[in-house]
Amino acid sequence: MAPPSQDDDPTRSDPIRPEIVPGGPIGDDEPEEVEGGGFDLSSLLDSAQQLMSAQQEAAESELVGSAGGGKVEVTVTGGGEFRHVRISPDVVDPADVSLLEDLVLAALRDAMARINAAQSAALGGLDLGALGGLLGDR
Repeated sequence: MAPPSQDDDPTRSDPIRPEIVPGGPIGDDEPEEVEGGGFDLSSLLDSAQQLMSAQQEAAESELVGSAGGGKVEVTVTGGGEFRHVRISPDVVDPADVSLLEDLVLAALRDAMARINAAQSAALGGLDLGALGGLLGDR
């Protein structure tokens, strides 16, 4: 017969399984303070709302990416929806289509870089509290 293990000790509390106390308050309106460095759920929810608001604001903004000194422009929303492409007629050379292709691609890349910068700027000013740790260090 095997010697008794710690798992067999009924007086030992299990950190994974919480102790159920019969007759405890249910639906108590007062939040319980968490011992040992817990986090405030209300603060976490406020931070999440701030984050969602900033993301929505960034997604609704329009940004313009450009290339060739402004000869090719791409308008895009912060959410990544492309709205408009403007190409100056003087860069349209039927003999050099690859130049125009490169300019359009460069304008698209510039637009995406501006989206990333706008999103970072929108999030940079937020006090994310406990939520900030979930997103990693910047």
